Amino acid sequence: MRTSRIRTAALAAVTAALALGLTACGGADGDSKAAGGDNAAATAQSRSASNGDRKDGAEQANSNGDTKTDARSATTSDGSDEVASKDAAAAAQQCRGDELLVTAVHRFAGQQGDHLLITASNEGTTPCWVTSYPAVKLGDDDTALPHSKKDNPGGDQHITLQPGGTAYSAVNLFDYGSENQTAQSLAIALRDADGHQNPFYSVVMKGEKQQFSWNEADVLNWNTEKPYDF
Repeated sequence: MRTSRIRTAALAAVTAALALGLTACGGADGDSKAAGGDNAAATAQSRSASNGDRKDGAEQANSNGDTKTDARSATTSDGSDEVASKDAAAAAQQCRGDELLVTAVHRFAGQQGDHLLITASNEGTTPCWVTSYPAVKLGDDDTALPHSKKDNPGGDQHITLQPGGTAYSAVNLFDYGSENQTAQSLAIALRDADGHQNPFYSVVMKGEKQQFSWNEADVLNWNTEKPYDF
């Protein structure tokens, strides 16, 4: 009997131990499941956040793409050319004269519209600008000619000459047939932004009829196109 009780007690102890072990295993499984659920939720949130970040990133990329597109269209627009030319004009220095090749041609001699066409070409390697109208002295006359009252406005603008670029002016000659002056040479001086004259230098006369006469004469503003080109 005593042995039977010991065996019964031992069996009871083993059973209790097994029950505790199963309970512990069940608790561990529950915790694992709970942890797995938390991990799944965290993963879902992470995926959602990741998708959201990707979406925001895509929107940001699209936004950047739009900005780049706008920048490209602005670069290729006509307005950008104007901005670019303004920037180029701002970066250029005033033409001093030594980088310019200036020539004069007597045109339409003895006809209405008789004038000296002045051409200034930038022979240098960097852009430079001219403004207003050139100061011009004809022959041995020491007095600079006035600006033409019939000239178009815009003489205060800077005309930027790229290397190889040209600008034009003209001396209008009025010959009334008496007490006129005759010459076949002239000198010009460039003007700065304030209208002050730079030093004068001689201009090369070209063409067959280099001699010209005048009673009165005046000068046109610099222009990118030839005046009186008819």
